[in-house]
Amino acid sequence: MGNRFQVTDRFADGAQYIGGRLRPGTSGHEHSVVDPATGESVYTYELASTADVDAAVAAARDAFPGWAGATPGERSDALHRLAGVLAEQAEDLALAESLQCGKPIRLTTEFDVPGTIDNTAFFAGAARHLQGQSAGEYSGDHTSYVRREPIGVVGSIAPWNYPLQMAAWKILPAIAAGNTIVLKPAELTPLTSLMFAQAAKEAGLPDGVVNIVTGAGREAGEHLVGHPDVAMTSFTGSTPVGKRVAEIATATVKRLHLELGGKAPFVVFDDADLEAAAHGAVAASLINTGQDCTAATRAYVQRPLFDAFVARVAALMETVRLGDPADPATDLGPLVSHAQRDRVAAFVERARGYATVVTGGEAPGGALANGAYYRPTLITGAAQDSEVVQSEIFGPVLVVLPFDGDEEGIRLANDTPYGLAASAWSRDVYRANRATREIKAGCVWVNDHIPIISEMPHGGYKASGFGKDMSAYSFEEYTQVKHVMFDNTAVAAKDWHRTIFGDR
Repeated sequence: MGNRFQVTDRFADGAQYIGGRLRPGTSGHEHSVVDPATGESVYTYELASTADVDAAVAAARDAFPGWAGATPGERSDALHRLAGVLAEQAEDLALAESLQCGKPIRLTTEFDVPGTIDNTAFFAGAARHLQGQSAGEYSGDHTSYVRREPIGVVGSIAPWNYPLQMAAWKILPAIAAGNTIVLKPAELTPLTSLMFAQAAKEAGLPDGVVNIVTGAGREAGEHLVGHPDVAMTSFTGSTPVGKRVAEIATATVKRLHLELGGKAPFVVFDDADLEAAAHGAVAASLINTGQDCTAATRAYVQRPLFDAFVARVAALMETVRLGDPADPATDLGPLVSHAQRDRVAAFVERARGYATVVTGGEAPGGALANGAYYRPTLITGAAQDSEVVQSEIFGPVLVVLPFDGDEEGIRLANDTPYGLAASAWSRDVYRANRATREIKAGCVWVNDHIPIISEMPHGGYKASGFGKDMSAYSFEEYTQVKHVMFDNTAVAAKDWHRTIFGDR
């Protein structure tokens, strides 16, 4: 592995990527990328102003006609080249993602970066399959068909928990369909989004197709969403902020794509493989230090297995290795910031008043004291309507609750405002199939939790938003549908005239 800190050298010219080049922001406000494992600043840059957003949108608008006019094969070839460039830079991408997020290098090397490359390869193929509907005679002497066309400039806002993957999920379907894009990454974690844009240039994508503005949400983000030249907004983040995005976008009647919060249930029926379910719960609740909107946060365990499940999960959590993210032996890194660590700790401290903290519930000391670390935490005894059950904590915290009959387990699983993901654990195929049908979530795993693949959609129900990432479903969302109708007789227009105005 190379030096983790050398990756920031490539951003000496600034953290705004507009029209094919890096440049500094012009807001007059500086921001630092902080290594959450140490609390040390690793890169300082000037945030984007509204003028920078305007410049990025203008670059995207100017690039749109040429990119939209490229053939599907030309766009596909460019994305295949991009996948190759990303593969060549995989080590640097993994290092940068680990540095800015505090992710264990094992996670970025084996999950984040390979997933991004695979997603790029998928949309390279999808670019050649932008299909409408076959022609047909649906109205007398007329032939109709449907075209799928790019929308225009897409303004996207990505979160800090998976900066590289979220940038890819937003950029790739948009540009594969012939759109151009302005992406605003989170101020905490802009490095890999900028690297992705630079890789796109190296792959030969025209300047202005991919633009990055790194600024504050209330200034740069809201200006991007409300910009009159932005035809579509895609946002991933919390539900409260998503509501604000929708409010702004509505004023200009933009196409809207929202992937919002989650509170995923993990439903364990009494015939489940206890060992598999316990290991699954630990992995699914602690992935990315619990900063995952699909992470298992509420385990509902049928009463005959409840005590054994709690004991086994607690024992497994106590073996999880916290440590330096750069060490391949580390299982769990810090949260993204000290502020996020304190937010998670506050949830747990409040829960002590009405529930039992079985294990964890504290920040470690010693060599990890300066980082934003928090121990894996297991809570029992909380009521269904309590804060830790209903609210998105976004940290390494799992709450376990018992249930009796199957109907109760499914009812409790559905009893939050969210509906992004869930899992059901059972050896009975009929029981599991019923759960997948009745649990209201955009993804329901059976005897597993967390895996995603490029070919299948990701997106939620209810307050978890609408629209899909990945898959052909995502690709189609970045298009608009046009009905084209031909008069095959050259006299039909006269017939319509006679119908409306009479014979004159």
